[in-house]
Amino acid sequence: MVYVPEFHLGKNLLDNGMTKLLITLVLIVLTPMIPLYILNISSPIWLPSKISESRKCDIFRGKWIPYQSTPYYNNATCRDIHDLQNCMKFGRPDTDFLKWKWKPDECELPRFDSEQFLELVRGKSMAFIGDSLGRNQMQSLQCLLSRVVYPEDIISYTEDARFKRWFYVNYNFTLASSWAPHLVRTIDTDPDGPTYNRLLNLYLDEADHAWAAQVEKYDYVIISAGRWFYGPQVFYENGKAVGCHLCLKNTNKNLTMFYGYRKAFRTSFKTLISLARFSGVTFLRTLSPAHFENGEWNKGGNCVRTQPVSKGEMKMEGDDLELYLTQVQEFRRAKREGRRRGLDFRLLDISAAMVVRPDGHPSHYGHWPHENVTIADCVHWCLPGPIDTWNELLLQMLKRERSRGAIQ
Repeated sequence: MVYVPEFHLGKNLLDNGMTKLLITLVLIVLTPMIPLYILNISSPIWLPSKISESRKCDIFRGKWIPYQSTPYYNNATCRDIHDLQNCMKFGRPDTDFLKWKWKPDECELPRFDSEQFLELVRGKSMAFIGDSLGRNQMQSLQCLLSRVVYPEDIISYTEDARFKRWFYVNYNFTLASSWAPHLVRTIDTDPDGPTYNRLLNLYLDEADHAWAAQVEKYDYVIISAGRWFYGPQVFYENGKAVGCHLCLKNTNKNLTMFYGYRKAFRTSFKTLISLARFSGVTFLRTLSPAHFENGEWNKGGNCVRTQPVSKGEMKMEGDDLELYLTQVQEFRRAKREGRRRGLDFRLLDISAAMVVRPDGHPSHYGHWPHENVTIADCVHWCLPGPIDTWNELLLQMLKRERSRGAIQ
C-alpha cells in the first residue's frame, strides 16, 4: 500500500486537473522502485509531452498483438527441447498461442536474429543461474541459436545434468546452466520426500557454492528465482535458525517467504559484487507468473486458454506482486552498490508481458496421455512459445549495452 498525503485543495484546483497531477507526482516520488506498468497504470495524457518524448522506449511495457508467422523452430528442428515443455510432441491441438508478438508501446521489438546474437557474444560466456524457469529460457535460447549452429562440444565438468556447459566453437561462446532454485545454500531434510512439500534448510547468508565457485569466469549472468520459495523452509543466518516459513515448528519464529526471498537475492548480489575477479554484466530476470485456474496447482488447477488475456483480466497481485517488488528492490540496491565497483546490473523485466499469457504453458502437454499425470504445468512455458520473447528482449539489451560501450 502506498501512503498518499492528504491535500486540502480549493475548488479551482479540482476543476483544472491539478489534483491528478499532484497525486501522480507524489506517487512517482514515493514509489521509485515500482514500475507503473506492473500496477497497470498508464502514463496520463495530461503530462507534458516533452517528458515522454525525452524518455527512451521501454521495451518491457506494451501489449501482445496478432502476428502471423512461422515459429522460429519446432520440436523437429530443435533437439534441445525438454520433454516437459515439448507441447507439440505430446499433442497440444492448438497453435494460436504461437501467433502473437510483443509490441512495446513506443517502438518495435525486432524478431530474434540468431547471427546477430552470436556475433554480440563472440568470445564471451553466459550463465543462467537459478531454477528450472531459467533453464527453460536457456533451452529457448539454444533452440533459437540452432537456426544457425549447434554447439559442437559439450563440456562436462560434472555428471549432474543440472550443471552443464556448451561451447559454440565457431563463435568461441560458452553457454552454461547452473541449478540453484533458492540461490543460497540449501539442505534437503528429506531427500526421499515429495518434491513440493519437503522441508528445506536455507542458509540465507551463504550463496550456493555450485554457482558462486564458477561465476567469476562468465561475462553475462542471468539470475532468477521464484516459485521454490513457496514451500516449507527453515531460515539460517550465521549458522543459526532465525525463523521459518510453513515449517510447523513451534520452536522457530514464523517468518514469511518474502523474508527468505529478499535475503537470498541480497546475498546473491552481494556475492557477485564481492568477487574480486568478477567483471561481468548481471541480468535479473524478473518473476515468471503462474496461471493456475479452476483450482490450486495440487487440486485440479489447469491452464487451458489458447490466447492472451487483457491487462484488466489478469495482473500482478497478491504474493506474486510482493515477490516481484522484493526482487526489484534488491536489484536497485545491488545496482547502486555495483556501480561503485564498476559492475553493471540490468533488469530483464518479463513479468508484465507474461502475466497476460496464460495460454503459453504446457498444462498436460508435457507427457503422454496414458501417463496419467494429474498435476498440470502452469509454471513453465511451451517451446516454442511466449518464452522466446525473453530472448528477443535479452538480445535488445545486449545491443544497448554494446551501443553504450558497457560490453567490449
